[in-house]
Amino acid sequence: MALVVPFRAVRPHRKYAGEVASFPYDVLDREEGRAIIGDNPRNFLRVEKSEIDVPDEIRDDDPRVFVKARENLRNFMKEGILFQDEKPCLYVYRQKAAHREQYGLVGCVSIAEYEAGLIKKHELTRVDKENERVNHIATAGAQTGLVFLLYRSREAIDRILSGIVKGPPEYDFTTPDGVTHTAWVISDSGTIEALQQEFSKVESLYIADGHHRAASAAAVARMRRGKNPAHNGTEEYNTFVATLFSHEQLKILDYNRVVKDLQGMTGQEFLDRIGETFVVTPGINKRSPSGPHQFGMYLQGTWYRLEAKPAIYEKADLIGKLDVSILQDHLLGPVLGIKDPRTDDRIKFVGGIRGMDELERMVDQRGFAVAFSLYPPGIDDLVEIADAGMIMPPKSTWFEPKLRSGLFVHLID
Repeated sequence: MALVVPFRAVRPHRKYAGEVASFPYDVLDREEGRAIIGDNPRNFLRVEKSEIDVPDEIRDDDPRVFVKARENLRNFMKEGILFQDEKPCLYVYRQKAAHREQYGLVGCVSIAEYEAGLIKKHELTRVDKENERVNHIATAGAQTGLVFLLYRSREAIDRILSGIVKGPPEYDFTTPDGVTHTAWVISDSGTIEALQQEFSKVESLYIADGHHRAASAAAVARMRRGKNPAHNGTEEYNTFVATLFSHEQLKILDYNRVVKDLQGMTGQEFLDRIGETFVVTPGINKRSPSGPHQFGMYLQGTWYRLEAKPAIYEKADLIGKLDVSILQDHLLGPVLGIKDPRTDDRIKFVGGIRGMDELERMVDQRGFAVAFSLYPPGIDDLVEIADAGMIMPPKSTWFEPKLRSGLFVHLID
């Protein structure tokens, strides 16, 4: 079953929603964040990425950063920019961009179910990033960003949500990146109970994005349980806030790669090496691959199509058949010497929303030697791998548009 719990969201007054809504903490650096709040001091980055509000000599993991997050959150509430709903509600959050539309249910989900493996993951977390969010949540006393969950579509849930989005919204604004954000408040107890009943029939939820947020919320819950002799399971820290999307609403975008050098090889030597495991076709017009096991490659001003030879993946497991694995295991690792893409600073990752032109710019203007465009995995791939208890390689999935922070904050204090 999937437990979905209404909560008293801290959220912006309607007139401030467009100013408050911020990118997630992990898609911007300090300077990018400061540029945003310089033009808009109400932007929720001041809470979500509070290091932008402290001097540069203070490290991102300094306790003063997290104290600043708590201070800024409480000030936003005191100043009337944010308020807390009087009773627990659920919410619907829709995003429309040029390339797609998606809407999901915002509510809290069970950390006990996460720890029991009923909320399934497909990605490993990094200890340093997890610790940073643990300190942020624990000190701020709030979960400030949404975990992005998916579930296998159920007709009854889809029917309820599609009816809600036909009504008048609470929020409706467009951010500078051209994404329109619309939200509805579900305060009717009958509708909430109906949604909870239908989600109780959902066997599993899957983390699409936000593995570090979920793991950190669970870590904070364990800490608070251990320090609370009166713990009874109803405390706010026992859940984390998420947006739950039907799998039919979602599409994984490509997550591409660029590499700094050719490991000392000339362009021709490099082409000869990769020709051992890939069929290489130069001078193609279509820069992104049209199907699995194909790759686009931009090298020295020319686009190539690479087709993996079947022998390298036919007998592979679920992970080995993924295109990110094929590229890593048969080209990036053995040919270019990139053994650990998580830590090797010779490789960078480019979300597909930035397009093929960005790959060309990084090679032609920013000093990279070669770029690769990938065919994205499908939602079914993610679910199958998570169901098998397996972990996808780093940077396998890219979801767009990104869920904005600050619209639905979950207080745990």
